Amino acid sequence: MAKVALVTGGTRGIGRAITERLAKDGYKVAANFAGNAEAADKCGKELGVSCYQWDVGDYDACAAGIDKITKELGPVDVLVNNAGITRDATLHRMTRQQWDDVIRVDLTSAFNLCRLTIEGMRERNFGRIINISSINGQKGQIGQVNYSAAKAGLIGFTKALAQENAKKGITVNVICPGYIDTEMVQAVPEKVLEGIVATIPVGRLGKAEEIAGCVSFLAGADSAFMTGATLTANGGQYITG
Repeated sequence: MAKVALVTGGTRGIGRAITERLAKDGYKVAANFAGNAEAADKCGKELGVSCYQWDVGDYDACAAGIDKITKELGPVDVLVNNAGITRDATLHRMTRQQWDDVIRVDLTSAFNLCRLTIEGMRERNFGRIINISSINGQKGQIGQVNYSAAKAGLIGFTKALAQENAKKGITVNVICPGYIDTEMVQAVPEKVLEGIVATIPVGRLGKAEEIAGCVSFLAGADSAFMTGATLTANGGQYITG
């Protein structure tokens, strides 16, 4: 029987590429989205996956979403916490709302969804949790203290959760993409984007499909001995030891 994979923020950008790859790998994919119903409808029709709308920062909404997926597709075996937003500003200009929004969607969502699926994974002695962090969660970024804090938090969250569940057949890993060629990155002014690409040793932006390939590996059998790991995919822009 095909395993069920849930991808949050799974109908656009990197999330859509992950959804497409996991569907090709044979998973029954549930793609979560927040508000762009047109993109979700297109994703569902083109990829043949089920799309579910809810706010991942809202625990009760997550509970309702997981319940619906479980009834329609089955219990979640693979959870990809990909949903994220930015609300950029330097700290001395950042509002409390900008801070709260990013922490809630980018970090608290991982607690919400892991908490709601982890007991079932433990009962079945199997689970794959893959958190999508960012290069800026590793090195920090001017104007993104909220985003950098949330994405760095995902790395620590991953390491702790991996240790708690290793004996239950559950792996928990985190991917830190660099700058990926998505709509969000393409919205950056051209001169700024050129400056970013100039700092990437491979000389280009990453592809969403390349991050999806990392997720595919971490969700599969070949990575069963990897847990608590941080997988860096940034073209050499930030190299960690």
